[in-house]
Amino acid sequence: MMKSKKRHWLWNLLIVMTLLLCVLVFVEHYKNWHKIEEGHLKIYSGIYYQNIPLAELDSVFLVEKLPEMERSSGFSWMEREKGVFNDSITNTKVYVFVDDLYQQKIKLVHHDSLKMYVNLRDSLKTAELFAILRTELLNKTETEKEVQ
Repeated sequence: MMKSKKRHWLWNLLIVMTLLLCVLVFVEHYKNWHKIEEGHLKIYSGIYYQNIPLAELDSVFLVEKLPEMERSSGFSWMEREKGVFNDSITNTKVYVFVDDLYQQKIKLVHHDSLKMYVNLRDSLKTAELFAILRTELLNKTETEKEVQ
Protein backbone atom coordinates (compact mmCIF):
# COMPACT_ATOMS: atom_id res chain seq x y z
CA MET A 1 0.00 0.00 0.00
CA MET A 2 1.34 3.43 -1.01
CA LYS A 3 1.29 6.30 1.36
CA SER A 4 -0.12 9.51 -0.07
CA LYS A 5 1.87 12.61 0.64
CA LYS A 6 -0.02 15.52 2.05
CA ARG A 7 0.74 18.91 0.65
CA HIS A 8 1.67 21.61 3.10
CA TRP A 9 -1.20 24.03 3.82
CA LEU A 10 0.93 26.99 2.68
CA TRP A 11 1.05 25.64 -0.90
CA ASN A 12 -2.73 25.27 -0.94
CA LEU A 13 -3.11 28.84 0.28
CA LEU A 14 -0.65 30.09 -2.35
CA ILE A 15 -2.58 28.33 -5.14
CA VAL A 16 -5.90 29.78 -3.98
CA MET A 17 -4.45 33.30 -3.65
CA THR A 18 -2.93 33.07 -7.14
CA LEU A 19 -6.25 32.00 -8.65
CA LEU A 20 -8.08 34.82 -6.85
CA LEU A 21 -5.53 37.35 -8.12
CA CYS A 22 -5.95 36.08 -11.70
CA VAL A 23 -9.75 36.38 -11.46
CA LEU A 24 -9.47 39.90 -10.01
CA VAL A 25 -7.12 41.03 -12.80
CA PHE A 26 -9.46 39.57 -15.42
CA VAL A 27 -12.50 41.36 -13.95
CA GLU A 28 -10.62 44.67 -13.75
CA HIS A 29 -9.57 44.48 -17.43
CA TYR A 30 -12.74 42.84 -18.72
CA LYS A 31 -14.54 46.10 -19.37
CA ASN A 32 -14.08 49.84 -19.19
CA TRP A 33 -15.29 51.41 -15.99
CA HIS A 34 -16.32 55.04 -16.28
CA LYS A 35 -17.83 57.73 -14.13
CA ILE A 36 -18.64 61.39 -14.64
CA GLU A 37 -18.53 63.31 -11.40
CA GLU A 38 -17.49 66.73 -10.16
CA GLY A 39 -16.76 67.92 -13.70
CA HIS A 40 -14.39 65.06 -14.53
CA LEU A 41 -14.60 62.00 -16.76
CA LYS A 42 -12.89 59.15 -14.96
CA ILE A 43 -12.25 56.03 -16.98
CA TYR A 44 -10.20 53.00 -16.11
CA SER A 45 -9.60 49.46 -17.13
CA GLY A 46 -7.22 47.55 -14.91
CA ILE A 47 -3.97 49.49 -14.63
CA TYR A 48 -4.95 52.07 -17.27
CA TYR A 49 -6.63 55.17 -15.89
CA GLN A 50 -7.56 58.63 -17.16
CA ASN A 51 -9.08 61.54 -15.25
CA ILE A 52 -10.09 64.25 -17.71
CA PRO A 53 -11.62 67.57 -16.61
CA LEU A 54 -14.66 68.16 -18.80
CA ALA A 55 -13.67 71.83 -19.02
CA GLU A 56 -10.51 70.73 -20.89
CA LEU A 57 -12.35 68.92 -23.71
CA ASP A 58 -11.43 70.30 -27.13
CA SER A 59 -13.39 67.94 -29.38
CA VAL A 60 -15.54 64.83 -29.25
CA PHE A 61 -16.21 62.68 -32.34
CA LEU A 62 -17.56 59.27 -33.21
CA VAL A 63 -15.18 57.26 -35.42
CA GLU A 64 -15.49 53.86 -37.05
CA LYS A 65 -11.85 52.77 -36.93
CA LEU A 66 -8.77 53.37 -34.85
CA PRO A 67 -5.87 54.95 -36.73
CA GLU A 68 -2.67 52.97 -37.09
CA MET A 69 -0.59 53.42 -33.97
CA GLU A 70 2.30 51.72 -32.22
CA ARG A 71 1.57 50.12 -28.87
CA SER A 72 3.69 51.48 -26.04
CA SER A 73 2.01 49.28 -23.43
CA GLY A 74 -1.27 47.43 -23.26
CA PHE A 75 -2.92 44.45 -24.84
CA SER A 76 -5.32 43.22 -27.49
CA TRP A 77 -7.65 40.36 -26.83
CA MET A 78 -10.36 39.29 -29.27
CA GLU A 79 -12.19 42.58 -30.05
CA ARG A 80 -10.68 44.51 -27.12
CA GLU A 81 -7.84 46.99 -27.39
CA LYS A 82 -6.50 48.70 -24.28
CA GLY A 83 -3.39 50.61 -23.36
CA VAL A 84 -1.11 53.48 -24.24
CA PHE A 85 -0.17 53.93 -27.88
CA ASN A 86 2.06 56.33 -29.81
CA ASP A 87 0.66 58.24 -32.75
CA SER A 88 3.56 58.10 -35.18
CA ILE A 89 2.33 61.11 -37.18
CA THR A 90 2.04 63.59 -34.30
CA ASN A 91 4.42 61.71 -31.98
CA THR A 92 1.96 61.94 -29.06
CA LYS A 93 0.54 59.48 -26.54
CA VAL A 94 -2.90 58.09 -27.26
CA TYR A 95 -4.92 56.27 -24.61
CA VAL A 96 -7.17 53.50 -25.89
CA PHE A 97 -10.06 51.99 -23.92
CA VAL A 98 -11.93 49.97 -26.56
CA ASP A 99 -14.20 47.12 -25.49
CA ASP A 100 -15.44 46.33 -29.02
CA LEU A 101 -13.36 47.14 -32.11
CA TYR A 102 -16.37 46.51 -34.38
CA GLN A 103 -18.48 49.33 -32.87
CA GLN A 104 -18.09 53.07 -33.10
CA LYS A 105 -15.54 54.65 -30.81
CA ILE A 106 -15.54 58.04 -29.12
CA LYS A 107 -12.46 60.09 -30.00
CA LEU A 108 -11.72 62.66 -27.31
CA VAL A 109 -9.17 65.41 -27.70
CA HIS A 110 -8.33 67.27 -24.52
CA HIS A 111 -5.67 69.68 -23.28
CA ASP A 112 -5.12 70.78 -26.92
CA SER A 113 -3.47 67.62 -28.23
CA LEU A 114 -4.00 64.59 -25.97
CA LYS A 115 -6.17 61.94 -27.56
CA MET A 116 -8.21 59.10 -26.18
CA TYR A 117 -10.40 56.52 -27.87
CA VAL A 118 -13.10 54.84 -25.83
CA ASN A 119 -16.15 52.70 -26.28
CA LEU A 120 -18.17 50.42 -24.06
CA ARG A 121 -19.40 46.90 -24.63
CA ASP A 122 -22.96 48.14 -25.05
CA SER A 123 -23.30 50.46 -28.07
CA LEU A 124 -26.25 52.26 -26.45
CA LYS A 125 -24.13 53.12 -23.41
CA THR A 126 -21.39 54.37 -25.77
CA ALA A 127 -23.96 56.59 -27.52
CA GLU A 128 -25.19 57.83 -24.13
CA LEU A 129 -21.64 58.68 -23.02
CA PHE A 130 -21.03 60.44 -26.34
CA ALA A 131 -24.20 62.53 -25.90
CA ILE A 132 -23.15 63.56 -22.38
CA LEU A 133 -19.64 64.52 -23.52
CA ARG A 134 -20.99 66.37 -26.57
CA THR A 135 -23.40 68.34 -24.36
CA GLU A 136 -20.56 69.23 -21.96
CA LEU A 137 -18.43 70.42 -24.89
CA LEU A 138 -21.27 72.53 -26.32
CA ASN A 139 -21.93 74.08 -22.90
CA LYS A 140 -18.23 74.92 -22.59
CA THR A 141 -18.20 76.50 -26.07
CA GLU A 142 -21.30 78.60 -25.33
CA THR A 143 -19.85 79.76 -22.03
CA GLU A 144 -16.62 80.82 -23.75
CA LYS A 145 -18.60 82.79 -26.37
CA GLU A 146 -20.56 84.60 -23.65
CA VAL A 147 -17.34 85.59 -21.90
CA GLN A 148 -15.93 87.13 -25.08
